[in-house]
Amino acid sequence: MTHLHSKRLSGLGPGRVLATVVGLLAALVLGASGEADASAGPSPVAAPRWTDQPHGFASLAGGTTGGAGGRVVTVTDQASLARYAAAEEPYVIRVSGAIAVEPFGSDIVVASNKTIIGVGDTGEIVHGELHLNPGTSNVIIRNLTIRDSYVEGDWDGKTTDFDAIQMDTADHVWIDHNRFTHMGDGLLDIRKDSRYITVSYNQFTNHNKAFGIGWTTNVLTEITIDHNWFTGTKQRNPSADNCAYAHLYNNYLAAQVADGDPTWTYGNWSRGRTRMVIENSYYDGVQHPYQADATAELVQRGSILKHTTGRTDAWGTAFDPRDFYAYRLDPAAAVPALVTRFSGPQKQIGGVTLRVPADYATVQAAVDAVPDGNTVPVTIAVAPGTYRAKVFIPASKPNIVLQGTGQDRSDTVIVYDTPAEYGGSTGSATVRIAANDVTARNLTFSNDFDEAAVELNGEQALAMKTTGDRIVFEDTAFLGNQDTLMTDSPKLTTVSRVYVRDSYIEGDVDFVYGRATTVIERSVIKALSRGSATNNGYITAASTWTGNPYGFLITDSRIVSDAPAGSFHLGRPWHPGGEPEAVAQVLIRDTKLPAAIKASPWTDMSGFSWRDARFTEYRNYGPGAEVTADRPQMSDADARAHTVADYLRGSDDWAPHARH
Repeated sequence: MTHLHSKRLSGLGPGRVLATVVGLLAALVLGASGEADASAGPSPVAAPRWTDQPHGFASLAGGTTGGAGGRVVTVTDQASLARYAAAEEPYVIRVSGAIAVEPFGSDIVVASNKTIIGVGDTGEIVHGELHLNPGTSNVIIRNLTIRDSYVEGDWDGKTTDFDAIQMDTADHVWIDHNRFTHMGDGLLDIRKDSRYITVSYNQFTNHNKAFGIGWTTNVLTEITIDHNWFTGTKQRNPSADNCAYAHLYNNYLAAQVADGDPTWTYGNWSRGRTRMVIENSYYDGVQHPYQADATAELVQRGSILKHTTGRTDAWGTAFDPRDFYAYRLDPAAAVPALVTRFSGPQKQIGGVTLRVPADYATVQAAVDAVPDGNTVPVTIAVAPGTYRAKVFIPASKPNIVLQGTGQDRSDTVIVYDTPAEYGGSTGSATVRIAANDVTARNLTFSNDFDEAAVELNGEQALAMKTTGDRIVFEDTAFLGNQDTLMTDSPKLTTVSRVYVRDSYIEGDVDFVYGRATTVIERSVIKALSRGSATNNGYITAASTWTGNPYGFLITDSRIVSDAPAGSFHLGRPWHPGGEPEAVAQVLIRDTKLPAAIKASPWTDMSGFSWRDARFTEYRNYGPGAEVTADRPQMSDADARAHTVADYLRGSDDWAPHARH
C-alpha cells in the first residue's frame, strides 16, 4: 500500500504556510483525494478526505454501514426517535430540528443497524443521551448537536450520568461531524471493550470530562480519533484506558479550561496498557498535552505545541496505523483552520445516500426506502453496471437524486424492453418519474425493444416518462427508437417543467414528445435512420396546452443523423385523443442541424395542420438549417422572451440552469 506524502511545513515562510493552508481548505471543499504526512517522497493518492462511508477502524472487519438497506424516516419528536432507534430492523433516521428529551437526562436506546443523522445542520437532541447497550453493532451517528443535560453545581459529574453518547461492549460505530456540549457527565463514553470505532470531525465544547475510552481490564478496543476540536474542555480529550490500538491524528485542542488542577487537567492520556499513536495534531494553551502511564505506549510525531505546559510523554513503539488502513494526514499547521471550519454539523452532510447494489439490491428497492412526503434530498447512488429492470418514482416520493457513480454515463445503464403493446406509454417506460424535484445524473436510460424484429401494432417503447415538475437530467443518455423520451404532466392544464442538459437523446419517431415545458440545452440529439430515402421520422411531437406559452426549447445543441439528406422532420403536432387544446409549441434555436433535416421540416399529424401549431426556429446553422418558406423564424424581439430562464421560471423562479 502506498501513500501520498508532502514535505514538512517547517522552514516555510508565513506567506507559504498561509498559501498551503488555503490550498488545503480549497481541496477539502472540493472533496479532493489524497493524503499527506510529515515524511518526504511522492506516492499515489490513497483516500478521500471524507465521504458518506466510515474510515479508520470502523471501516474494518466487515465495515460499518448503519441503517443502510433499511427504510429512511424523518423524526421531529422524542417518541418517533425512540421507536425507530430501538427497532429490530435497520433504519436511516433523519433528525429534523431540536428534539427535547423528557424526563431530563433520559436515554434514547439505539439498537443495531441504525444511522441517525441530522438534517442539514439543524438536528439536535437536547438534554438526552443516545445509549448503545452491550451487543449493539453497526451504528452511525452523524451531523447532530447533543447538548445541555448539565446539572448546575455538578461540574465533576458525580451525581448524574447524562452523557451525550454512551456505549458498552458495542462494535462498529462511526461518530462523525457532531457537536457535543454541556452535558451531565461525559460527552462521549466508549466503554467496556467496544471495538472498531471511529470518532471524526466532532466538536467537544464547554465541559469537564470530554471523551473517555475504556473502563475495562481487557485490551481489545480499536479506535480512530481524527479531526476533532476540543475547546473549553478540561480532561479526557480523550483518556484511553487499555485500548489495543488508539490512533489520534489531526485533532485540535485549544482554549482548555484553566482551573489550576495540576493533574486532572490534560489533553490526551494513554492509560493502562494502551498503545496510542498521535500524529500531526495541534495543541494550543494545553496543560499536559499528551501523557502515558508507565505500562502504556505512546508514539507522537508531527504535532505542534503552542503555549503548552506539563507532560509530553512518548515511549514504546505502539503500532503502525498504516498496517490497518489508509488515511489522509494533514500537516499540523493546517489543523486549526481545517478543524474549526469543518468539524461539527455541516449542511452538505445532512442528506442521505442510498447505495445500489451495496445497500439495496435494486434501484427500485432504494426508491421504495425513501419516505412518502420526503422533504430532504435523498441521493440514490447507483454503481456501474447494467440494471435490467423498470423503475418507478411515485408522486409521493419527491426530492430524489438518482446518481450514477461511474466515470461515464455509459457505465451505469437502466434498461428494459417493454413496448407500448403492454400498457401504452406508461406501461412501456423503463423509468417513470411521477414525483416532483427529481434529478438524474451520469446515467443511461434505455428501452432496447427491437421494433424491427417484432411484429406488433404499437412500436412505442419509452426509455423515460416524466409527469412530475422540476425534473432535471444532467449528463444522461436516453436510448430507444419510437417515443424514447416523454416529458408530460398529470393533466392537460397542469404545467410540469423538465430541464435536460449536457445529455444525449436518440430515436426515430416522435422520440421527444409530451406536454411538459421542456428545455434541452447543450445536448446531442441523434435522429436514427429507419432505412427510408424520404421519411425516417420526427424528432418532436409536442402536445403543449394552449394556455402554456412554453413547450419545447432545444437550444445550443447539435442534432446529428445517419439518415439520408432531406429525410427527417423536426416535428409534428400531437393532439392526444384529438384534444383541440393541445397546441404544440416548439422552438429550436442556436442549434446545428444535419443535412438529414427536410427543407420543409414540420408536418401534419392525425388531421391537425402543423401550421396551426407554434413551430419556430431561431439562428440555427449547419447543412440542414437553410431557411425556406415552410420554416417559420422567430424574431429577435420574441427570441429575447424565449430563453432557458423564461421556459423554466414558472411562479417559483425555478432556475436549475443557474447552477452551472
